[in-house]
Amino acid sequence: MDTRQFLAEFGHIANAHGGIVRLREMINILAVQGKLVQQDSAEESAELFLVKSGNQQISRTQRRRSGTPAIQTDSVQLPNGWSMTQLQTLANPQAGFAFKSNLFNENRLGMPIIRVRDVGVNSPRTYFSGEYRDEFLVSNGDWLVAMDGDFRVAVWSGSSALLNQRVTRLQFYSNEISKKYVCIALQFQLRKFQGIKNYTTVDHLSGGQIASARIPLPPPKEQSRIVAKVDELMALCDKLEAQQQDRRKLQNNLRQSTLQAVATASCPHELQTSWTRLADNFGRLFHAPEDVVAFKGLILDLAMSGLLLNIEHRHASTGAELIDAIAARRIAWSKDCVDQEQKEVLAMLKKLRIQQINIPDTALPEHWAWASLLQVSQAVVDCHNKTAPYVSEGIHLIRTTDIRNGQMDLTNTRKISEETYAYWARRMPPKSGDIFFTREAPMGEASIVPEGEKVCLGQRSMLIRLFPDLFSNRFLLYVIQSLSFQNRMIESAIGMTVKHLRVGGVEDLIVPVPPKSEQDRIVAIVEEIFRLCDHYADQLTKKQRIATNLASSMVASITGIATEQEEEPMKAPQTELIAPLLLGNAPGIKEQSPLATILARHNGEMPAKDLWQRFGGEIDAFYAQLKTEVAHGWIREPAVAEMREKRVESADA
Repeated sequence: MDTRQFLAEFGHIANAHGGIVRLREMINILAVQGKLVQQDSAEESAELFLVKSGNQQISRTQRRRSGTPAIQTDSVQLPNGWSMTQLQTLANPQAGFAFKSNLFNENRLGMPIIRVRDVGVNSPRTYFSGEYRDEFLVSNGDWLVAMDGDFRVAVWSGSSALLNQRVTRLQFYSNEISKKYVCIALQFQLRKFQGIKNYTTVDHLSGGQIASARIPLPPPKEQSRIVAKVDELMALCDKLEAQQQDRRKLQNNLRQSTLQAVATASCPHELQTSWTRLADNFGRLFHAPEDVVAFKGLILDLAMSGLLLNIEHRHASTGAELIDAIAARRIAWSKDCVDQEQKEVLAMLKKLRIQQINIPDTALPEHWAWASLLQVSQAVVDCHNKTAPYVSEGIHLIRTTDIRNGQMDLTNTRKISEETYAYWARRMPPKSGDIFFTREAPMGEASIVPEGEKVCLGQRSMLIRLFPDLFSNRFLLYVIQSLSFQNRMIESAIGMTVKHLRVGGVEDLIVPVPPKSEQDRIVAIVEEIFRLCDHYADQLTKKQRIATNLASSMVASITGIATEQEEEPMKAPQTELIAPLLLGNAPGIKEQSPLATILARHNGEMPAKDLWQRFGGEIDAFYAQLKTEVAHGWIREPAVAEMREKRVESADA
């Protein structure tokens, strides 16, 4: 079977999201069901082989494990000549040793030691500098089982190393048995144990459960034919995966060059030509929803540089004139307001008189200007930095967790009473159209207060109020979301552990200031492009879902094993990755690196679950994007992380 025939048979599966992984699983399923190669009735049966081989060696092992209950697996109809047997009739699972962790090091001192994370990797990062017994030495060609997590079964292809606890080595009794076939069948059976926890933290296997795993055993010669066919088909999967990666790389390069042409257009005609080319090929430039997310980021940077507008040489007004108009309106407001509002505006005027700003090197259209956030605002007000007393029903208290991706989520907010609201919002009660800006945990998120909603500013957030007829709140929101603004914000942040902004640091943040009419045009263009982006992202999501469901149906019809379809909305997993993701090499300003950008805003380090939630896409899309950014070096290669169950938070946590 060549690649063309392979695609003809399994193309729908291969082209689905995660299809190659599904194909590999299907090949292994067919292998242990006897559906991959033809049977030969003239061959010695597996049962006869087991009888002739004797198995006297295992009697003591079986007695030792006789008290360990086996996990029941589904009964299957075996082909003629096959026999269902337990692993312990074929091999002795030898458990590793609990070496003292205080003698572990990563300085290559002593012997390499195989931990759970190293099974299938063949390059241990940990070394053991103490004494050991030779019986725990693993050699090249030994088959290992990871007893925690995903229960990987893999051959060891590295140099001699020590067998640590929670890793098992399989010591086979007969050389006539295909070790690889047995391990393919064992992996298939161990997958069924997922979710059965012997302890309270992660999926975990005991030695007895491994020993009692039921193996569908073909005749010895058929085992060899099955392994040969598996190797052949896996090689085709490798080739197909490489072709898909090459196609994706070409698509990324095409998208990047098309966007670069837009970004570097030197005249209105050239810009129009580039946009036309982009619009005509929009559907071909994107492979997955995360491609569209990255594209949105570049659009915002183009918008904030004035490259989305066909700017004329003569201008009715300038950014500098707009800044002066805002300053004049602020003076007039200071004369009309009373009480707390007057205190706020007088304090603001005092800050403006002494404020010094650093103008970025980025070029703007000649009639635009740079200004601080304080200069373009009617008021910038900090929150009341204490935890408010909550009530079951009342006014929305907007915490930093309620602001994501430019949206204010009111579905899971804490509530406060009218009395609490009157005190917590005394400096400036929020109103619709105001912008809430987070300066910590995380910093740099922003959203507009929805129409008709009464909300209160939570901790580590600030309120930005504009003169709506002079400065567009949606334009400012897009400025805040742009990569260039986020980079300037990161440079202004302080903190050795968690990066955050001081109140003055927020007020000093620099924004581009076009005339109000151009702000409105930019907002209209951005939102039109974003509507187009969302349309294609939705199409890609639906396409992936249909392809995945079709692939699942095909796998079920071929193997007879149904796979669960995810019909409910995606929920956060009940387990979390403990190892953090770390920022690597800084991507270029035009690179499509949404995950690295988010990491940069959070001190370059974040748990995988938190990064996924801030990414805002489906979990498969997140891992696809993570793989891409790791390959470019923008995010460091993640450590193989252990898993732990999340603690259920109390209602008033």
